[in-house]
Amino acid sequence: MTNALLVLGSANADLVVEVGRRPAGGETVLGGDTVVLPGGKGANTAVAAARVGASVALIGAVGGDGYGSLLRESLESSGVDTALVKTSERPTGIAYITVTPDGENSIVVSPGANADVSESDVDALSFDGASVLTCSLEVPLETVIHAIGAASKAGVRTVLNLSPVAELPTETLQQLTVLIVNEHEAAQLADDWRDLLELGPTSAIVTLGSRGAAVVAQAGIVEVPSIEVAEVVDTTGAGDAFAGALSARLTEGDDLVQAAKYAVKVAALSVTKAGAQPSYPTAAEVG
Repeated sequence: MTNALLVLGSANADLVVEVGRRPAGGETVLGGDTVVLPGGKGANTAVAAARVGASVALIGAVGGDGYGSLLRESLESSGVDTALVKTSERPTGIAYITVTPDGENSIVVSPGANADVSESDVDALSFDGASVLTCSLEVPLETVIHAIGAASKAGVRTVLNLSPVAELPTETLQQLTVLIVNEHEAAQLADDWRDLLELGPTSAIVTLGSRGAAVVAQAGIVEVPSIEVAEVVDTTGAGDAFAGALSARLTEGDDLVQAAKYAVKVAALSVTKAGAQPSYPTAAEVG
């Protein structure tokens, strides 16, 4: 099967608990019932892209356990090709997520099977028919670096959601078509948004939460405002929704500003429902 969009990244089970406030060091706080949802930056990105109509495959790994089955079902029901998702002997990755009443979240990730996503998995890929490779972390950094290099050499545009921030070789940064970071990550990388391009990527996008995003290109910076939503329920996976929707529109030929305008709308709609993948809108819902 030929997919215009390839996504390399993690697949996790999200264990979500609502709390009145986050605990301080050494403190115990009672929360609500644990809810188990499909997540992981890679799987989230792929599902978000598929929901808005992209032909997308995920390159990743899950365990041969119930959480792995949950993730495969969520991916496949959303239209993501899972032929490149391997089953590892390690347990499926888990994200432990606390959500406060304002919808903000704190996350601890146990990578599990995601640590088995390897350079050999990239070498087994065919980039024929692919136009965009989108990568995120939570999988081994050397695998991401290898994939970006292979895609670049194959003439495939490369998108990297650099979260959390990690040190990358200059050559890898120079092979990026789009670098995506949030404003806190951008501050770790450069004093000024324009300086992000000095690191090597052709362009960059700084996501700004409820304020939208900023597209950084050689021609200048274009700020893309978000839409207003009635209520913020859960911000989990909103950044992944943005990356997936942006990548989907890039495969359709949108320029970066057009793609960002669509992606901020998808991300805004995603925070109005609980969870990551279950919250992602369809193309019809985006309008």
